[in-house]
Amino acid sequence: MAFGLVDEAALRAAATTVGEMASGDDGPDPEAWLSGYHTVRRFLPTLLRTLTFDSTPAGRPVVEGLRFLASLEGRRQPSLKGAPQAVIPRAWRVRVLPKRGEVDRPAYTLCVLQGLQRALRRREVFVARSERYGDPRSQLLRGDEWQAVKDDVCRGLGRSHDPEVELTLLGAELDLAYRQVAQRLPENTFVRLERIGDHDRLSVSPLEAQPDNPGLVQLRLLVTAPLPNIDLPELLLEEHARTGFLDAFTHVSEGDTRMGGLAVSMCAVLVAQACNIGLKAVSRPHVSALTLSRLSWVQQNYLRNETIVAANARLVQAQSLIPLVQAWGGGEVASADGLRFVVPVKTINARPNSRYFGTERGITYYNFTSDQFSGFYGITVPGTLRDSLLILAGLLEQKTHLDPREIMSDTAGSSDAVFGLFYLLGYRFSPRLADLADLRYWRLDREADYGALQDLSRHRIDARLIARHWDDLLRLAGSLKLGKVRALDVMRTLGRSASLGRALAELGRIEKTLFLLHFVDDEAYRRRILVQLDRGEGRHNVARWVFHGRRGEVRQKYREGQEDQLSALGLVVNAVVLWNTRYLDAILNHLQVSGATMLPENVARLSPLLFEHVNVLGRYHFELSPLLAQGALRPFADPSRPGEGEWLEA
Repeated sequence: MAFGLVDEAALRAAATTVGEMASGDDGPDPEAWLSGYHTVRRFLPTLLRTLTFDSTPAGRPVVEGLRFLASLEGRRQPSLKGAPQAVIPRAWRVRVLPKRGEVDRPAYTLCVLQGLQRALRRREVFVARSERYGDPRSQLLRGDEWQAVKDDVCRGLGRSHDPEVELTLLGAELDLAYRQVAQRLPENTFVRLERIGDHDRLSVSPLEAQPDNPGLVQLRLLVTAPLPNIDLPELLLEEHARTGFLDAFTHVSEGDTRMGGLAVSMCAVLVAQACNIGLKAVSRPHVSALTLSRLSWVQQNYLRNETIVAANARLVQAQSLIPLVQAWGGGEVASADGLRFVVPVKTINARPNSRYFGTERGITYYNFTSDQFSGFYGITVPGTLRDSLLILAGLLEQKTHLDPREIMSDTAGSSDAVFGLFYLLGYRFSPRLADLADLRYWRLDREADYGALQDLSRHRIDARLIARHWDDLLRLAGSLKLGKVRALDVMRTLGRSASLGRALAELGRIEKTLFLLHFVDDEAYRRRILVQLDRGEGRHNVARWVFHGRRGEVRQKYREGQEDQLSALGLVVNAVVLWNTRYLDAILNHLQVSGATMLPENVARLSPLLFEHVNVLGRYHFELSPLLAQGALRPFADPSRPGEGEWLEA
């Protein structure tokens, strides 16, 4: 609609300028924004005239600022005395309010636009009828649509229509957990209950490293020594011969149309992406499937998110069918963690973080590892954003046959509301907590006596708030489960000021307290979390080995390119893990036939996250052709056919 009212090129250029200025959570300082005021003025009247904004309570100051700016348009000498000031953050006040009673219009305008950019990203401000920036709450199931699926949703989630039934069950579980932890507290040498100030605090000693017994050390040597050395391209083609995973790469517009040598071309493209070395390094001018022009065309038309996801699903399926894998897990448990990359090119899809990126900016590939060592989902986020809602998105959106019900992660974004959402959807959230001392423990039974934990459990759950909003909570869970709305979008609209958000947080406090009590009471549970997180970190070591080119930095400017490259990396890592697992299983079978004795607990601690036998650096040739030996020159590059040519004789 806006393109019909203003020149499209101008509007796109202006939007790009705003995007570049609004490049981070903290964003550039006001000085950087002020330099773009004249560009903004070219499209601002059209934006204010054609778009309708709405907001949550948190975004209301921004909408009020936008409406005030709209009221100024068309006036010869507009007065800014009545400008709403709630939208002005501290960093802008000196620029926007240079003198008492005076408002600087350019500074105020850009201040409001910066607030708009942030509020749109946080889903605090919405654009009417916009697919990308609309109000996600409007996408929730409602009315007859909700009533038609309510029974199926409740049955699928294992939840009752009646809030009293759920609260009674949760209350009984919570009461039993408190009493068991209190009873075992004197014998629990890992836990300390200390009086700090006016209240009790609970802390847990860190776990010591689990020692490797001599039998495990010997078994690792026996199974890793026979592993064949292999080049990465051969590994991919070998796994394709067994799984057909490269057949999942289809043409973007021609569907299943195949061409000769596509598997070889696709393998080369994956190696170029995953090793971060570019297409030229894997091209061969005299091999039709490996010419640079062919590889470039295949990359543009076959490598995209849906084909990578489909190929990955085949590898995950193949991994789960290997007998050895059952010793590691059944796929019901997973972990999520971030792999960080410096992005040295200028892009709005990277963020600064001196701890991980030094003076540069970077991105995080937030990825999921099953207890079978397979990676089943990944998402690229700017900077080092770690949000438990990303975990929920991964569980709901992943396309493999796995259905993990318990997810481990490092401490990040484990809010009360997140625990509530995981509970509603039937997942168990098990984050690794670094510090328990400041966490709150909640109770449902106000009269219960929990002995040594009585003061610790002083915080009370508002069960009536949960009961009042139970149907809406189920409706929210059903909408997420059926894919009507994304967790990241809708949860940002359910702030503390929203009654549904408060009810969800109240429910989450019950589930979070149950988790905390289990965490402090059970050393085996804490170790299980640690073991699964170590599997994710081990996959990252494999990924770093593979992603060796260009100093291990991501040079893609756009989000889609970043996601495609890192998803290709995840796919290749899965192929390496699958190949290793297949050979480890065969070696174990050979050892058993030879009469070797292996304890099941030692087999369960073997890992397929091995990589030093996989050559990712290519091969160097130390031969000189007769023509060159006689003084011939190498061919000049043909600009129309880069990387190709014939020998030239001197």
